[in-house]
Amino acid sequence: MGRTYKIAVLPGDGIGREVIPEARRVMVEAFGTSELIDLEFHEFECGGEYFLKTGNEWSEEAEVFTKTEADAILLGGIGAKGPDGNTVRRPDGNLAGYSVVIGLRQELDLYANVRPVKLYEGVPTPLAGKGPSDIDMVIVRENTEGLYYPARGRFSEPDRNFAYDLRMITAKASERIARFAYDLAKDRNGAPVDKVKRVTCVDKSNLLAGCQLFREIFDKIGEKYKGVTKDYAYVDAWTLLVVRKPEYYDVVVAPNAFGDIISDLGGALVGGLGMIPSGNIGDKHAVFEPVHGSAPDIAGTGQANPIAALLSTAMMLEWLGKKFEDKGPVKTAGRIRGAIEEVLREGKIRTQDLCLGEWAGVKPSMTQQVTDEIIRKMKG
Repeated sequence: MGRTYKIAVLPGDGIGREVIPEARRVMVEAFGTSELIDLEFHEFECGGEYFLKTGNEWSEEAEVFTKTEADAILLGGIGAKGPDGNTVRRPDGNLAGYSVVIGLRQELDLYANVRPVKLYEGVPTPLAGKGPSDIDMVIVRENTEGLYYPARGRFSEPDRNFAYDLRMITAKASERIARFAYDLAKDRNGAPVDKVKRVTCVDKSNLLAGCQLFREIFDKIGEKYKGVTKDYAYVDAWTLLVVRKPEYYDVVVAPNAFGDIISDLGGALVGGLGMIPSGNIGDKHAVFEPVHGSAPDIAGTGQANPIAALLSTAMMLEWLGKKFEDKGPVKTAGRIRGAIEEVLREGKIRTQDLCLGEWAGVKPSMTQQVTDEIIRKMKG
């Protein structure tokens, strides 16, 4: 018997409860009766809906297992609406589920948020004249500090009312995220336009001190990677440049908040957030999740695109294979990704968000129907 991988499965809220079960189903079908690998799923409720029922964001059992025993973590969207129609929040004002999403990043030191931005054949893009051969990049953002570090507050006084958010940028965090980005570029095939292994530092160093430090560290680390080209762009300019020439970009690295914003722009180029997987990765632990969130407006309708969750699962398996030097999960990830590509390329089975452009006449399929077809391709 081969290795057993313990997977913490946290469906979360909204469509997370629809797409994460589909990801689990694909993994079960992909591994089948393999004697080389066994997946042990441990599923727990968490997030805003659980908070409404219990007053807690997740159970003690879920928290302990996820932080101390799981080999990897698969997370759905977090964020629920209460009976009054408002977002469910904790007494401190943070989103109910904050300790799951942000807490895991901080406590497990998941310093790299990794979002592949790849246009697949059969997927619409709003960019005229661009196709799958033009868009294949990875956006890497620092994930533990910057504007999202909890150094914030609000003052309300008789004569003034103001809030503040402090941005913390450290040399240590900048160094390790830069190294992560360069290592990633070293193992990729380069930018679509010229096959150059390139890392683009996206910041606002013409104005902000934290970004100046971030870029200094980026340059320092880059000197050690002779086969990788250093590149630079201010964040406002990059939003223009990537729309005009996405094929120039290979790996993009940015501070936390800027990286979060530009990765959503990346999603718009490749079919929307239903196509974007992500990993929150540290040296010992990792959480994988589709970036589309809980999408309460379509929860329960069967319209959710499962592909981001399935691609996140493939990322998780590749990470496990690399961490434990096991070819089995990597091979399985390739099978999952190959089946997704085939279904998208054929263009017959797709959720409503992908029925655009030349596929506008395709009858939308439900979430489970898309997964069914992907499994059929994977097993065929």
